[in-house]
Amino acid sequence: MLEHKHLIIRAEVSNCPSKNNLDEVLDWMKILTSTIDMKVMFGPNITYVDQEGNRGITCMALIETSHIVLHIWDEIDPGLFQLDIYSCKDFPLSKVINLLNDSFNVEKLEYKFLDRKSNLILLEEKN
Repeated sequence: MLEHKHLIIRAEVSNCPSKNNLDEVLDWMKILTSTIDMKVMFGPNITYVDQEGNRGITCMALIETSHIVLHIWDEIDPGLFQLDIYSCKDFPLSKVINLLNDSFNVEKLEYKFLDRKSNLILLEEKN
């Protein structure tokens, strides 16, 4: 059966990668896709934004079932991660959280794990 799982994570981390660690983040994204049993179709690709007040890393991978996007702000302490995983295939939340913590020392983590195939609010039905 087709799934529509959408994980949104906001994490504050003490081991935050910077522009000198782009290869580390790329490797982490590859490990994440493997850990949650996803097939990469394109990427992962990475860039560093060097705009004052918004410095950080953006890394994305298109997976066979949708996408994974990670934004990292490294100017602040602790560093801030925003991770978004959308997949039409089920995946284990605990493996994502454990990998984040093991790799980047999570100090605080908040998440929403949505099942977007149901429980949506219909605002208006078109005829």
